[in-house]
Amino acid sequence: MRIRDARSDDLARLREIERSAGELFRAIGMPEIADDDPPSSAELTHYQRAGVAWVATTEADEVVAYLFAEPLDGNLHLEQLSVHQNHARQGIGRKLITHAAQHAAGKNMPGLTLTTFRDVPWNAPYYERCGFHTLGEQEIGPGLRARREQEAAHGLARWPRVCMRRPTT
Repeated sequence: MRIRDARSDDLARLREIERSAGELFRAIGMPEIADDDPPSSAELTHYQRAGVAWVATTEADEVVAYLFAEPLDGNLHLEQLSVHQNHARQGIGRKLITHAAQHAAGKNMPGLTLTTFRDVPWNAPYYERCGFHTLGEQEIGPGLRARREQEAAHGLARWPRVCMRRPTT
């Protein structure tokens, strides 16, 4: 598996990966998440052009996972990490997180942040195994707080969610 910057010709594949990864939510009683539209091509293009979108590829350069992020409260916020179901549970997500942490460290960002579902096994429990910890209310910066409010307005607060952080080193 190799990690590289996302290219414009990868973007349609990223939407397919998101749909595949989202299907896992259907099996745990969260069909609304499975049915949610993947990020638009315009959104993906924004992250790709900003240099904060990475993909994991096979030796044949088939894109099987992606991560995109953005600076937020002085950290690098992991906006989305998705792995195609056919390639799940192989450490690909962890490799993408490590790559993002290296990028953030190179930009003098002390941590990675994210928001995620607290009780979904491949969400908060997974990120804890990757070195993230749940933030208390007093630890949540204004940008992350605003992000959480946007997600709630989108309907994600229907299920318990948490803000998490890990150091880049």
